[in-house]
Amino acid sequence: MRMIVEHTFNQWTQGKSALEARIHIYEAIREIPYAVIPELNDFERYPDILRTGKGSCTPKHLLLGDMYQRLGNTVLYAVYPFRWDEAGIDFPPGLRRLARNLPTSHHLACRVEIDGRLVLVDATLDSGLRRLGLPVNEEWDGRSDTLLPLGTCGDEQLYHPSEAPSLRARTDQASLAFYSDLNRWLDEVRRH
Repeated sequence: MRMIVEHTFNQWTQGKSALEARIHIYEAIREIPYAVIPELNDFERYPDILRTGKGSCTPKHLLLGDMYQRLGNTVLYAVYPFRWDEAGIDFPPGLRRLARNLPTSHHLACRVEIDGRLVLVDATLDSGLRRLGLPVNEEWDGRSDTLLPLGTCGDEQLYHPSEAPSLRARTDQASLAFYSDLNRWLDEVRRH
């Protein structure tokens, strides 16, 4: 599985400066359509995002962190608690009802050392979701903080890449039902 990451890294960075490579990797990962696929939210399975062509914040940022480390950047994983029903998304009524019953979830992003400071780099939302009014980070300069895609309900917690295997999302039946409906709705949003 790591071979696909290495191959993709080489394709995305060949002939580019460090800054150009950082931006290109970011843009390529950001444009992977956002969808919650629970089995990819695992340190061992995140490379499969390159095969499925879809993924949520966890596999996107595990991949981003892996690739930025290959560029020589120090990476920490940033985790933010949030509630789906308070995320600032105008869900259709059925999804809104499902979201109300979900426990607190956790959003994963990266803090990347760039020019001597830890920069927030969040590639969660693809540009197809721009019409929802969410903060899609489209024009990143490769140096400054990006925006988080949703409101949080607690403090940022930082984890070293060696702790990544412990960053597993718990999934219950209510969450699985919500994710299934969420993925269908997001596909509809992208089509219109």
